[in-house]
Amino acid sequence: MFGRRRKHDGQRVDSVPSLLARNLSLVGDVEFEQGLEVLGLIQGNVTQRPGVTGMLSLRAEGRIEGDVSCHDALIDGTIVGDLEVEHLLELRASARVIGNISYRLLSMEPGATVEGTLTRLGTDDDGMGEPPRLLRVDLM
Repeated sequence: MFGRRRKHDGQRVDSVPSLLARNLSLVGDVEFEQGLEVLGLIQGNVTQRPGVTGMLSLRAEGRIEGDVSCHDALIDGTIVGDLEVEHLLELRASARVIGNISYRLLSMEPGATVEGTLTRLGTDDDGMGEPPRLLRVDLM
């Protein structure tokens, strides 16, 4: 993420405003704005402040033990808890989610593991076609 420019939902992301380094562990709930990159451990719920858009980036060495709610997410590490992503969720090959996932748009690389249910968010008028449905995926 650092030093790379990435086009994301019409916005350019030059850097992530907040970083939890790999040598840090945090116990407690976290609320963030704009962006959060996690390389360490969070034991608590992670939520994006209401009314703002941004991205959660969970690196391969990062781990979150708690529920996560955000606008966009790039997951490369481990989440033990439910994950709700309002817009785009990218699950990279080393992603591990033990919990239920709800999302609007999903990109999932081979090798990603989900132990739970996937539910697409949206309605008939969101331009996404048919209404939300429940999808069970076991990738092991």
